[in-house]
Amino acid sequence: MSIEEPMRKTEQEIMPARASQITKPLGYDIYPYYSLGDNKIFNGYSSLCDFIIEQKTVVIDGYVGVYWNKLITALKEDLIDRGYALNLIESKNYLKSQAQLNEMIAPFLGTEGSVWGTKTTLTLADYFNMPALTEIEKSTSADINIITGCGASLSDWKAALIYVDLPKNEIQHRMSAGSICNLGLDLQKEQTEMYKCFYFVDWVVLNNHKKALINDIDIFVDAQWEDSINWAYGKDIRKGLEKMSSSVFRARPWFAPGAWGGQWMKEHMPQLDRNEVNYAWSFELIAPENGIVFESSSFLLEVSFDALMFAQNKNVLGVHAAKFGDEFPIRFDFLDTFDGGNLSIQCHPSLKYIQREFGENITQDETYYILDCKDDAKVYLGFQDNINPTEFRDTLEKSNLYNEEIDIEKYVQVHQAKKHDLFLIPNGTVHSAGAENLVLEISATPYIFTFKMYDWVRLDLNGKPRPINIDHAFKNLDFNRKGATVKQELIIKPSILFEDNDFICYHLPTHKEHFYDVHRLEFEAEVEVETNNVCHVLMLVEGAAITVESADGAIMTFPFAETFVIPAAAGSYKMINKGSERAKVIKAFLK
Repeated sequence: MSIEEPMRKTEQEIMPARASQITKPLGYDIYPYYSLGDNKIFNGYSSLCDFIIEQKTVVIDGYVGVYWNKLITALKEDLIDRGYALNLIESKNYLKSQAQLNEMIAPFLGTEGSVWGTKTTLTLADYFNMPALTEIEKSTSADINIITGCGASLSDWKAALIYVDLPKNEIQHRMSAGSICNLGLDLQKEQTEMYKCFYFVDWVVLNNHKKALINDIDIFVDAQWEDSINWAYGKDIRKGLEKMSSSVFRARPWFAPGAWGGQWMKEHMPQLDRNEVNYAWSFELIAPENGIVFESSSFLLEVSFDALMFAQNKNVLGVHAAKFGDEFPIRFDFLDTFDGGNLSIQCHPSLKYIQREFGENITQDETYYILDCKDDAKVYLGFQDNINPTEFRDTLEKSNLYNEEIDIEKYVQVHQAKKHDLFLIPNGTVHSAGAENLVLEISATPYIFTFKMYDWVRLDLNGKPRPINIDHAFKNLDFNRKGATVKQELIIKPSILFEDNDFICYHLPTHKEHFYDVHRLEFEAEVEVETNNVCHVLMLVEGAAITVESADGAIMTFPFAETFVIPAAAGSYKMINKGSERAKVIKAFLK
C-alpha cells in the first residue's frame, strides 16, 4: 500500500499534538486532558531515536492501523543519517499466508454482508509462523537491532519495548480513506466488513496482547498524526493511570455523522468542525472506543481507555471489579436528532442471545435521558396494547421488500419527550428516539447490537440502504411490553431519595434488567458525595458549570453536558456549582 494515499476521510480535524494549539472554549471541550507534570511527554522521531541509540536493541510493537511504513522510514533515515548500521526486521514478514489468515478469521465474521460476527478466541500468536518469529537473532555486526510491527514482541527478544498506539476514531477515519487494512491482511475489505473484522477480531486480539504487555512497556507512542509522534516513558504513563484511577477524569469524546443526525452538538460545541453534514452520535464514554489524553509541557499523548482498565480496573470499579474485570460496563453517549430525523425502530438482544450469537459478556440494556428537546419531540417506546406480532412482522417484511412507508404508530407507542425525562429500554424493548431530541443515552457498554426493523425508507450518508434485521429482532422482542405497562414500568417518575438543606437526591429507578442505577443530584451551592467503593459516571444536565474536587486534591471544572468519571477508589468528592442557576447532575452507577 502506498503511504502517499490520503491518511483519513472526515471533515473533523485531528487532535492537535500540543495543548497550546487548542483554543479552550467557555463551554463544552472536545479535547480534555490529564496532566502528568512537566517534561514527561516528548515529540518527534529524533528524540525517540535518542532512546533507541541508548538501548542498542529495541522491540517496537503496536496496534492495527498504524502507518508502519512511515514510522520505519522516519526511524531509519534518522539513525542512518547519524551513521549507525541498522538491522531492522519487520514482524509482518513472519505472518502466515493471506489465505491461511482469511481462513482462520472467517468463522468469527458471520456470513458475507452480515452486520455482526462473534468475538474471536484467536490470539496474536495465531497470526504468525511462530517458530520462525522466535528464532530471529540479532545481528552482531549492526550497531542497532530493531524488530517492529504488530506482534513484534512475540519474537521474545530481551530488549526495551516500545508500543505504538492509535485511537479508535482515527482507525475508522483511516479505514474510510481506504489507507489501512485489517490485521495481517494486504487487501482492503468493504468498510462495513472492515469494521466488523476490527470489532470482532482485530481489536479483541490486539487488546488481549496489549493487556499482557501493559506493565512491561518502556515507551508509549501516540501515532495519530501523519508526520510526527508524541511519546512518553511507560513508568510515567502507568503512574498517571494509577493517579487517575483514584481521582476524577474525563475521556476524550469523539463524534460521528449519521442518516438521522442533527445540529444540536454542532451549535453547542464550538470546537466541532461545522463542515460535517451533521453529528448523530457522540462517543462520550464508550470505553472500547474512547481514549484518555495526557498532557505534559504542552505536548499531548493519547492512550486507549482500555489501558486504564488493564492497569487499574480494581481502583476504577472497586467492589464490581470482580464481576466485570477490565470491561468498563457503563456507557454515556449523545443521540442528536435536532433538525434531524427519527432513529430506526429497533430493539436489542437478550443476555443469552448476545452471549451465544456474538460472544459478548453483557447485553445492550439502555435508557434515554432527555437532555434537551423541542416542544414536538417524541420517543417511540413499547407496543400498542392490541399488537399482533404476526401482522407486525408481515408489515415490516413488506416494507423492507418493497421500500414502502408504514404507519408505525399503529404498532408502536409514541410518547412526548420533555427535558429530564428518563425512558427505560431493557433488552427486547421496541423503541426509537424521535426527531428534535438531544438524548443522553445511559447504557450498558455494548453499542453496536441494534436490530433495526424499520428505518423510515431512507438511505445512509453514502446513499446505500441501512441494514434491516427483522429476524434477529423477532428472536428478542418482548411483546408483553405494551399498553399501559409501558408508562407504568418504562417511563420513570423520579422520587426523592434524601434531601439536606438546598441539596436533593432524586432516584430515577431503572428496570430490574438493568445492572446500573441512576440518581439526579440537585443543589444550589455544593454537595459532597461518597463513592462507597463504587464507580460513578456523571454529567451536569442543567446549569453552567461545576467544579469537582476529589479527595486526593485534584480539581477539575466541567461545563454543561460534559461526561466525567469518579473511580471507586476516589473515596469521596465535592461538587461546587459555578453557575447562577441550580445545578442538576446525573449520576449513573452499578447496582
